Amino acid sequence: QVQLVESGGGLVQAGGSLRLSCAASGSIFEINDMGWHRQAPGKQRELVATITSSGKTNYADSVRGRFTISEDTFGNPVYLQMNTLKPDDTAVYYCAAEVPGHGWHYWGQGTQVTVSS
Repeated sequence: QVQLVESGGGLVQAGGSLRLSCAASGSIFEINDMGWHRQAPGKQRELVATITSSGKTNYADSVRGRFTISEDTFGNPVYLQMNTLKPDDTAVYYCAAEVPGHGWHYWGQGTQVTVSS
């Protein structure tokens, strides 16, 4: 089992920045990729950014150039630096861990990000 705990959400004005953190514990050797997803009210959950075990990153078109996913020296915690935030970025942000053969298998509890106009 893997436990994921997010932190760093909050309220920010449009154009501002926030950094989310995701700390993993437990059987972290199971994990391949890490990712950040988000879900806005009335919308489906969407994948925002991913980082592989080798450090390769990928982003949704809506956040590319504004958000940066990174990890600490030993791959834990994983961060999401969010710059130039827009009201459309308002959502609950979830950290998730990908396990080979099981997809996004572990999820954090989510952290609210609210961007005011």
